[in-house]
Formats: sequence, C-alpha cells, structure tokens
Amino acid sequence: MTDNGAGQDSGFRQQGIRATEALRETWGGLAEACFELSSNEWALQTECPGWDVKDQLSHLIGIERSIMGDAPPDWDGPLGDHVKNDFAAINEAWVAVRRPLEGAAVRAEFVEVTETRLGQLGERTEEEWAVVGWSPVGQVPYAVFMEVRAFDSWVHEQDARRALDRPGGCGNLASAISLGRVQGAMPFVVGKKAACADGTAVRFEIAGPGDDARAFTVAVEGTRARVVDDDVMPTVALSLSSLDFLRLACGRATAAQVEAAAGGIVTQGDAAVGRQVLGAMNFMF
Repeated sequence: MTDNGAGQDSGFRQQGIRATEALRETWGGLAEACFELSSNEWALQTECPGWDVKDQLSHLIGIERSIMGDAPPDWDGPLGDHVKNDFAAINEAWVAVRRPLEGAAVRAEFVEVTETRLGQLGERTEEEWAVVGWSPVGQVPYAVFMEVRAFDSWVHEQDARRALDRPGGCGNLASAISLGRVQGAMPFVVGKKAACADGTAVRFEIAGPGDDARAFTVAVEGTRARVVDDDVMPTVALSLSSLDFLRLACGRATAAQVEAAAGGIVTQGDAAVGRQVLGAMNFMF
C-alpha cells in the first residue's frame, strides 16, 4: 500500500481546527474584556513591557494584518527600551500608529480583523493546513503556526485582563494549548537556561481549572533535559498557579514578585535548585 500522506494532512487539519477554535475563544474573550472601557482603563499599563491595554489589541491587529499580506505602516518614531530586535520594531510600528486612536475604534478594528481571519481559517483545506512556512518558532506546518498564534493571543488576553482586573479566559482550549506550549519549553529552561546539573529532576505542579492543571517532571540526563515518568524522585517540586506559570515563562513577573503575592510559589526539596530554575523561567526574551 502506498502512503499518500493523507493521514498526516488529516492530522494537521484537526490540529488547525483546534487552533482556530482556540483563537475564536481568546479573541472573543479579549474583545469582551475590553468592552466599554474608559479612557483611563485603555491606558492602564500591563505586565507586557511598554504596552498598555489598548496596545495589546493593536499588536494582535498588526500580526493578523501581516498574515493577511498587509505591509507594515510607515512609522519612524522613537523605539522604547522594550524593543529588543528588528522583529519587535516591526511589531511596534503597528502599535504606535494606533496610539492616537480611541480605544473603542481599536477594539472595533480588532473585532473586524479577527472575524476576517477566522473566516479565512475556516476555509483552509487539509493540504493548506499542512503547508510548511515561516513562523516565530521556525519553519512549521500552518496548523502549528496557528497554535503559536493562539498562544500569543492568549498571553496578551491575560495581559489585558490582569491590568483591568477582569479575570477570565482560563480552563478552555486556548489556555490548554498555550500552557502546553509553556510546558514544552521547560526542558530548555531546566537544561539550558538554568543549566541544572546532571541527575537533577524538577517537578512542576500547576494548579488551574480544567486542563490548565497539570503536573510533570523534567530531568537532566547527561547534557539533555527531558520530561520523564512521574515516578522519578524530584530534586525539587515547584507548585504554582497556571497564570503565574505563564507570567514567569513569558517575562511578565519575576519569581520574587510571584512569591510575594497571595498563593505564590510553594517549593519542596532543594530550595537552591528551585531558585535556579525559577530565575531562568523566562524563555520568551
């Protein structure tokens, strides 16, 4: 029997459908969280460096317009310290040109753009979901790229919700996919960024609603770190909420800031290794 790749294409199609639903959830959640805000609320600074609540929507508008083929806007204003590279500078242009606009106008554009994108995604064929192309994480199938878009969008939804004190958007498909991507980065954090010694095992116990809750162990074996069976005795166990897991991994907060807040982080075992890992959690910047 000849394998014509149809099974793989079907797998990417299902992955793409899940990513589309996750995008629908998080884009809808962000639009709802930003409904009828005051000018002061739109201007609230978020934990995303350099950006307020309105900027979160502007950023997502820019990314989706770029994917649709729109050229970046002409803008040569000063870049803040939060702009670290050329890609971030392009992102900043989309944000900066919308800063003079009313928040309601930006929200309306956000709803229009995301509805258009959802319509486009709903029309993709199996073959189109499987096409490999550029993404921020390298050359990947389009379905994987859209999972990355769901992750990015959900992170910015949470940025806005935290600034506005309007919690939500957890325990759904968007959060599960996003936290799965954070979980997938933990071997890199433990083995490379934290440079834990051979034989170290770090247990992560993440609390949250639904599939946001998860527990897994990353062990260093030789020069590599990988997820291992749960029966491996951990050197240290780190217990924290799913949102604090996200905040640490995406550079929104330091371990000290999380530990100082209610709930915080519970460390059991080798505290020095725990601090080593927590201090290296940010894999985004």
